[in-house]
Amino acid sequence: MKRLLVSLALLLAASPAAAWWEYGHHSVGRIGYMLAKPGTRAKIDRLIAHSRTLETPTCPIRTIEDAAYWPDCAKGLKERFSYSSSWHYQNVDICKPFDLKAPCADGNCVSAQITRNAKLLADESLPVRERVMALAFLAHFVGDLHMPLHAGDKADLGGNRFGANYGVIAGRTNLHTIWDGYLADRGISNPPGGPAALIAEVPTAERPAIAAGTVEDWSRENWEAAREFAYGTLMADPCGPTPTGRPTVDEATTRRLIPVVRARIARGGIRLARLLDEALS
Repeated sequence: MKRLLVSLALLLAASPAAAWWEYGHHSVGRIGYMLAKPGTRAKIDRLIAHSRTLETPTCPIRTIEDAAYWPDCAKGLKERFSYSSSWHYQNVDICKPFDLKAPCADGNCVSAQITRNAKLLADESLPVRERVMALAFLAHFVGDLHMPLHAGDKADLGGNRFGANYGVIAGRTNLHTIWDGYLADRGISNPPGGPAALIAEVPTAERPAIAAGTVEDWSRENWEAAREFAYGTLMADPCGPTPTGRPTVDEATTRRLIPVVRARIARGGIRLARLLDEALS
């Protein structure tokens, strides 16, 4: 059993990570779709019906979940969509005053691309292909922004250079992989699991306040979450030296972080619904 666990840990640690992996993006997309107005959902369905115009047969879009994950799938098409690689995150230093100017130079960051793709989605004069792509990018990037290590870091590539273990999973794991995948999957699936359960935890009366604000406001919120939870959970001083050893996110820590992960994804879905309604209603 010990040898099996070690082998599994090495295999998982070597696997490429996609933002929030599939489950996180699927969940943000589904919550956004669930909370959008009926007319908005109908227009989303009509756009998805034209998804073949993207000509990405290895990355089909049949549902809002597919759309929300499509930009990560499209990374596998290499040069064709390589221009979008810097759009999935913004490395805003958690140990300096919040400022998006440098990380978002020329619009190459996740918050700028949320705003851009919301405008493209709303523009009915554009070819349908462009609007389908904008729908996918918008749903995906709102999810990305709500993964704290896509919104803030400490000059370590969003935690990719911060070696850490997730329980028995070690090897090449790092803080980014833990939050992007293992912790996200655990948080979403923790009973009661799934998008409907996550949004049910947010009282209806509180949702308008969560949906309010600007993309910059949401960026600041998730930047603060990176400092407080992603780094602060493993370091007494999030802005202190990175540990020389490999700290471990153990079971007790995971249980404390599950509500944080669930709240990030629910908030992302609530805000996605607002943006979809604004673009399509």
